[in-house]
Amino acid sequence: MTTFRKSAVAFLLACASAALLAAPAPWFTWRSKADGKMVCHQTPLGPGWEKVNGPYRDSHCMKLLIAK
Repeated sequence: MTTFRKSAVAFLLACASAALLAAPAPWFTWRSKADGKMVCHQTPLGPGWEKVNGPYRDSHCMKLLIAK
């Protein structure tokens, strides 16, 4: 096996390993500064929103994510 092939195989194995360890982004509850409306979302919604609670494991913001 050539050096190039060995490097390519090692690279592919490393990429596959990293993909197996990847986890979904956590969810947070956000409150609107304008009217107080609460939503559950993974990313900030803009400058008019503030993070209230989290992180959660689910999209309903019911199951808290326990930090390791």
